[in-house]
Amino acid sequence: MCIRDRFRKYKVDYVKGTASFLSKDALNIKLNEGGQEKIQAKKMLIATGSDVSPLPGEPLKIDEKVVVSSTGALSLKEVPKKMIVIGAGVIGMELGSVYQGLGADVTVVEFQNQIMPFADGEVSKHMLKYFKKEGFNFLTGHKVVGGSVGERSAKVVVEDAKSGKKQELEADIVLVATGRKPYTEGLHADKAGVKLDSHGRVDVNKELMTNVPNIYAIGDVVKGAMLAHKAEEEGIAAVENMLGEGGHVNYGAIPGVIYTHPEVAYVGKTEEELKKENVAYSKGFFPMMANSRSRAMHDGEGFVKVLTDKKTDKILGVHMVSSVAGEAIAEMVLAMEYGASAEDVARTCHAHPTMSEAVKEACLGAYDLSLIHICRCRRYAVCRSRWSPDH
Repeated sequence: MCIRDRFRKYKVDYVKGTASFLSKDALNIKLNEGGQEKIQAKKMLIATGSDVSPLPGEPLKIDEKVVVSSTGALSLKEVPKKMIVIGAGVIGMELGSVYQGLGADVTVVEFQNQIMPFADGEVSKHMLKYFKKEGFNFLTGHKVVGGSVGERSAKVVVEDAKSGKKQELEADIVLVATGRKPYTEGLHADKAGVKLDSHGRVDVNKELMTNVPNIYAIGDVVKGAMLAHKAEEEGIAAVENMLGEGGHVNYGAIPGVIYTHPEVAYVGKTEEELKKENVAYSKGFFPMMANSRSRAMHDGEGFVKVLTDKKTDKILGVHMVSSVAGEAIAEMVLAMEYGASAEDVARTCHAHPTMSEAVKEACLGAYDLSLIHICRCRRYAVCRSRWSPDH
């Protein structure tokens, strides 16, 4: 059933156009087919999403031909021989992986000293090693300071953030993947009295209500991760709050997935965050190479890492690298939503042989039980180091 069918089923009027506030309870709609229409409502929900963020200072402007955003990267007519990706976050690594897999020579420029800088450190190190093995070129700790664009290629000047040394790169296509920004252009939120924060996001409280009591906001246009499933949960919670039914979103149990191969999936705290917060924690680590299903499928890249409270065994964070990480993370999101311990998951029967057994094994490790499929002999330290992202 498509969205139009659902609208009809639930008697929702569908108006195609661009909306802007006239007041706190009135909108002006510039219709796609021409003309305008005014709509009044007792409750409003802002869900305008996000737009591409340009490079700071715009040393290169996006033209969607040679210098492209994620939108333009999905519409290229041919695979470029050389591609420069600016930004080693989710979008940069996902689309960079696509074109590298299709045969492009990909160079990734990242200002931070690691790729996927928001990810757990072990995940970031593992993926960097894997991508290099696959043929990626990386310039971490570098920023774009200039460049020029021709009809069929572009030159990018990058600078080492530490030494200040500059170098010029050239490619057929430059993908700008430095993030996204809230989209409020033309919304005229001020006419409704709605406040925006210093980042241009609509400011909301825990009930997703703005400073104007009848107007709510969700998704990329408010604070938090810019994820479709996060926006979905917020949409449900916001409407429940409009109706006085007490909607709530547990932001500590919102998963993130990076759709490369292998996939990266995570939920909760990273090990670095726990150290910074001085939280005493335990760690369980299980390599996919020790999982029988992964080995049988010649798909043993990655690991599962579980972080728990050292005293209570409550699961605080889970980080996965695997071809099925995006699916496997759901079990641990559910566990965290219900406040489960690593022992709870470790004592839950998992079918054999499945990749999901790696989750059980990592929880066994966090709970300090013997891992079933890794020997606990004197050679264990050698085995563990062989699978570690640091080796």
